[in-house]
Amino acid sequence: MQKGLVNLMKVLLLKDVYKLGRAGDVKKVADGYGRNYLLPQGLAMMATAGAMKQAERIRTQAQAERTRLNQELGTLAEQLGELKLAFPVKAGETGKLYGSITTAMIAEAAEKETGAVLDKRQIDSEPIKSLGVHMAAVRLTIDLVPEVTILVHREGEPAESAYEEEEPEEELPAFAELVAEAEEIMEEGAEAEMEAEAVDEAPDDADEPVAEVEAEAPPSQDEPEEAEGA
Repeated sequence: MQKGLVNLMKVLLLKDVYKLGRAGDVKKVADGYGRNYLLPQGLAMMATAGAMKQAERIRTQAQAERTRLNQELGTLAEQLGELKLAFPVKAGETGKLYGSITTAMIAEAAEKETGAVLDKRQIDSEPIKSLGVHMAAVRLTIDLVPEVTILVHREGEPAESAYEEEEPEEELPAFAELVAEAEEIMEEGAEAEMEAEAVDEAPDDADEPVAEVEAEAPPSQDEPEEAEGA
């Protein structure tokens, strides 16, 4: 139901947009996404009749630029695809970090290894908050999106120890959810028990309990035949 309420707008992409489309494509996007991001950033324009006349020219120019960048960054993409970045960290017994590995940290570490300057906005990754092996995509072009391997390991242990954290990391959230669910059930049971005790302790002349008893009482003995006939 919510999706039907979203206002859409049609835009012509002026540049390649990751996970959306290539320059020259016409896309329908959420009104807020288009007006607050795509249009102000110069990534798209409203797909008016006049704009559509420029679509082919935009598409041709973008293709030439894309081909140039793919050739220029091809070697870097291969390096990043083979790159393993190790982050020694402090973490609790469950593997949760005292902090997180951010995209800025990943970009900086990758630059030290490859010499290539990367913007943190090119790193497609949520903040990493647990030990183990993680993957972070690097958006070089719409065609070149290599994945860097991130090894998050405890301080004082070898980087390879991160591989040992993969399986426990997946099991922990499920166990935590079970514990939370059990606690919720226990709380609901305690509340129900308290409500039951409150009803038992209510005085006989209370208004609501008396009304319920009268509503459920059997027919009076003065009208037995009418009750049976009904």
